[in-house]
Amino acid sequence: MGSGRVATASPAIQKYAESFGGFEKSAASHDLAWLRKLRQDGFARFSETGFPTTRDEDWRFTNPAAIAQTPFRLVRNGRSLPSQKDLNQFQIPGVGCRLVFVDGRFAETLSSIGNLPAGVTVCNLASEIARNPGAIEQHLGRYLNTQRDSFGALNTAFLEDGAYVHIAKGVVAEGPIAVLFVSTAHEFPAVNHPRNLIVAEENSQATIVEDYVSLGGGQSLCNTVTELVAGDHSVVSHYMIEREHAGAFNVSTLRIQQGRTADVASHSVLLGGALVRNNIHPVLAGEGGECLINGLFIGNGRQHLDNYMLVEHASPHCGSRQFYNGILDGHAHGVFHGRIIVHKDAQKTDAKQTNRNLLLSDTAQIDTKPQLEIYADDVKCTHGATIGQMEENSLFYLRSRGIDEMSARRLLLVAFASECMDRMKEGPVRTHIEKLIHDHAFRLAESSLRKIA
Repeated sequence: MGSGRVATASPAIQKYAESFGGFEKSAASHDLAWLRKLRQDGFARFSETGFPTTRDEDWRFTNPAAIAQTPFRLVRNGRSLPSQKDLNQFQIPGVGCRLVFVDGRFAETLSSIGNLPAGVTVCNLASEIARNPGAIEQHLGRYLNTQRDSFGALNTAFLEDGAYVHIAKGVVAEGPIAVLFVSTAHEFPAVNHPRNLIVAEENSQATIVEDYVSLGGGQSLCNTVTELVAGDHSVVSHYMIEREHAGAFNVSTLRIQQGRTADVASHSVLLGGALVRNNIHPVLAGEGGECLINGLFIGNGRQHLDNYMLVEHASPHCGSRQFYNGILDGHAHGVFHGRIIVHKDAQKTDAKQTNRNLLLSDTAQIDTKPQLEIYADDVKCTHGATIGQMEENSLFYLRSRGIDEMSARRLLLVAFASECMDRMKEGPVRTHIEKLIHDHAFRLAESSLRKIA
């Protein structure tokens, strides 16, 4: 660890150490030795490394100093819940099962579980740990690599609640399972650390949506970790929608463990936030697995949207596809850092990585770094990235057909974004995302036209 990191991280570590001391004594299920050790090991690792800096290769394009220097405080007791009416604007039509967390804590009165089929368990993690600690211990913290991820280590230190989804062997969860994370305004900078565990057993199928939103302004940090275990022959679709207010910080890590011939799709849509870091780390541990990592990020103003992908091919005959599209306007800064590692035993790997970006202003910026590390000799791997502006010829063609300029711009933006939406399965989640994208495209088209005028 360099001296620069020690100088900047030590005050932050001290603040979090004080908070951790109080949290550890009052945290749910603190009497469980394995959970207590998990938390303590997480904080020990965070204390050792501190927050990352741009000297770390994984963070070379993103400076989290604004997070490190902000005196965030956990929201514990005495908070008031928003009303159901406040949350109606975030409803995903057609989704019957919804868990709601407010500032990282489960809000049972705002949640709606519905009638779940036999073999499907959906609840908050803290309750399941208290009810069935042995089953949770098998998976919780077993997959996240806190050695390389200090935000993940910090999340583990303050691990208490989040979503728990379990799909039993051979069971198909018909409708999407939605989890809404709400950050509310406080008089102080507020932080929460949701921890989610999703276990899809052999031959099961499920769709899970994580949706991050804000009520009110204020400084906030949502630092989330989701561990997703996809058993042999399972089919899982995971959606992450980030649409918090323009001053929010959001760091999320999705760690996927895939069994034999498991088929997992990860879809990310980043629309809000001041600084957003989206980490996705699938490990194709079983032979014949398939993984789709599909994403869209749209930034304006001074937003910073960072997408970091680490795909590990650990077994033979597996395939992975990464497709990320970015649309940036104003002084927005986007990052795509995609890394594929093909381990020596992962023969017959087929991996593809593509990042396409559309810059709508001269001041928008994109850093893109597709990367391959191949230690097997019988593989097929490709990667590429493109950066461009709105096609004037396409714009002229649409105008010549009688379409006004703002509508033409919106059509081109939606067409670019639709490349990602088309990879999503038909259903209520895709329909909801399409509406969000259309609304954003309208605002971007209107904004760009005003600048030209």
